[in-house]
Amino acid sequence: MWDGPAINPEFALDPDATKRREGTTFPGFLGFHVLEWGPERVVGRMELDERHLHPGGYVQGGAWVGFADSIAGWATSRNLPQDWKFTTAEMKFNVFRAARSGDVMYGVAKPLHRGKRTQVWEVEILVDEILSANFICTQMLLPPK
Repeated sequence: MWDGPAINPEFALDPDATKRREGTTFPGFLGFHVLEWGPERVVGRMELDERHLHPGGYVQGGAWVGFADSIAGWATSRNLPQDWKFTTAEMKFNVFRAARSGDVMYGVAKPLHRGKRTQVWEVEILVDEILSANFICTQMLLPPK
């Protein structure tokens, strides 16, 4: 079984950091961990279980999108001006292959655009080293009030 993308030790993140930040929010419920939190790449990992499935036994679309959007969110937050916030303004998601309980997803986020008011991130979702989904989102940057 594949252990995921190689992690840059300079930007490696303790998985407990994800739990502390996400807490009891929706992303926290998903149970993913950020493994690498760099300015040019963020890598996350999510072990799939029954909470991620639809009644047919495969990963539900919201779990795919929730994971990908959360990884893009971590990437955005790494690249924000001080005291700024953000929200997802637009997203596009394609699944190429089904996933099930017991599979492990890795999300790899890379920037497509980092402007003054928006950021655009692409997240590739890999299962067993195979590209299984692709997510692109635009994040709207919100200045301090």
